Amino acid sequence: MSPHYDFVVVGGGTAGNVIANRLTEDPNIRVLVIESGGSHEGIQALEVPFFYVSLFSSPGLLWNYTTTPQAALAERSIPYTRGHVLGGCSSINGMTVTRGSAEDYDKIANITGDEGWSWNRLQHYIKKHERWSSPAASPMFYDPSVHGFHGMTELTLSRIPHSIDDMMFNATQGNKQFPFNIDYNSGKPLGFGWKQSSITADGRRDSSATSYLGPKFIQRPNLHVLLNHRVLRLLHAKRTASSRVHFNAVEFTEVVEGVVGHRHVITVSKEIILSAGSIGTPHILLHSGIGDRNALSALGVKPTHHLPSVGQNFTEQPAAIIHWLVNDNNTWERFTRNTTLMAEILEEWKVNKSGPLTGPASSHLGYMRLPKNASVFETVSDPSAGPNTPHVELSFNNGAWLDPLPPTGNFFSAATVVVTPMSRGSVSLKTSNPLDQPLIDPALLMHEFDRFAFRELFRLARKFVALPAWKDYILDIYGPLASLDFDNDSELDKYIQGQTFMGLHPVGSASMSPRGARWGVTDPDLKVKGVRGIRVVDASVFPHIPAAHTQGPVYIIAERAADLIKRSWGIV
Repeated sequence: MSPHYDFVVVGGGTAGNVIANRLTEDPNIRVLVIESGGSHEGIQALEVPFFYVSLFSSPGLLWNYTTTPQAALAERSIPYTRGHVLGGCSSINGMTVTRGSAEDYDKIANITGDEGWSWNRLQHYIKKHERWSSPAASPMFYDPSVHGFHGMTELTLSRIPHSIDDMMFNATQGNKQFPFNIDYNSGKPLGFGWKQSSITADGRRDSSATSYLGPKFIQRPNLHVLLNHRVLRLLHAKRTASSRVHFNAVEFTEVVEGVVGHRHVITVSKEIILSAGSIGTPHILLHSGIGDRNALSALGVKPTHHLPSVGQNFTEQPAAIIHWLVNDNNTWERFTRNTTLMAEILEEWKVNKSGPLTGPASSHLGYMRLPKNASVFETVSDPSAGPNTPHVELSFNNGAWLDPLPPTGNFFSAATVVVTPMSRGSVSLKTSNPLDQPLIDPALLMHEFDRFAFRELFRLARKFVALPAWKDYILDIYGPLASLDFDNDSELDKYIQGQTFMGLHPVGSASMSPRGARWGVTDPDLKVKGVRGIRVVDASVFPHIPAAHTQGPVYIIAERAADLIKRSWGIV
């Protein structure tokens, strides 16, 4: 390593690797990426798309976070899956690519006063990021006009037909409540369609590590990537009484298998780009003394800049899964129960990059709104960004998400997600030790709207599988739900309380606000308010949660952020 760099990117995840790539397009700009996790290379589960399900129980690739006890979930503390490997969550997620609605981005532009965040102004960055490579067999199920074909990260539809394909399509034809949507990434996501995923044309996961830090980029002599090192805090230079605090150094240490090494400091001539995610970013800011001065002082952390919004507005989508038994021997249980068959299809993937392992477990999804006359809107304002923005999501799987898997039976499952939750949580410090985990409180289902929307979503899911298209295929709902009265709010609430987990799309803990606003953490250009030298580029800057899986939106904001940084410093 050099003793100093033009930019240090803290976090080699979804956004951080975009920034590292774009800044080092100029050979005169020196960039260091500091990633707490290890390399993604040579790990089969990070390459085979179908194996992402196993990643959620791979502690060596995860941060192993746990939430605080959740008051609305019977005081359950829930594991919080976040990627701890180069590529971050883009290396371990479900690969689903959804952008949200055009209204989501226009709302960000309205909140921040920066039209550059509006849907129309971001189209350039969407196309710059995306390289569409749809299988030739499925040309009718996407709209080429809304996609980019020459960008960095590959997107595709499922390469493998599923038993449910025709039934899904037939169920949505002419159905006003569950309409077909040829491409939910058009800015108008309402309806049901084929899932788009960050998978390459040759059947591999495409993460920010494999795209933006692919071999031809990571070999740039002006780009250094340091793995297995934790950033402890950001350090500031001496200041005069009238100047802003200027952060120009990063303190970090090697941590490998729990063994902590010596502390090091790297100086930065231009900016520190904080891309540690919606949990890591506020954690590092707080340990750097940027946050609520009273809370920091109480823990023994010396305040450097009073910014009470750091770690607040933390927003997560609550999720749960419904299972049905089905009349089908072609669900994925046929190989997850059969080790011989699994070995055969894995060999097929290794040799030909073909077969069922080339796709994710889920192949279809649908977005819906609650009706305008829903009783909850008598007391609660609509949290969505507009009439074309969904409240809830159903993501369908041709098999079961059950652990342990029952020895018999074939399954159809739906992940149910409230995509516009109104509950707001926080990320805060537990101790003054930067190596200790923070207190993570997503406050799941604390708001009345979220509980109402979840109940209605369960009822919508049951109504969807009762459509004629599913006749003779769907047998019975599986598990304790089979004995519940779906019309009884208290029964559904109790079940949901015990089954809800995170949608794994946290945002908001370093949110944007208008320049000069007394709330928020970052200005519309993503610079931390009131200080010099720090810019945040990750999902934490969203002032509200997009009605989407957040991988796509994070790539989009990172591409624009790279241009904002370049313009600030006159970089070609």
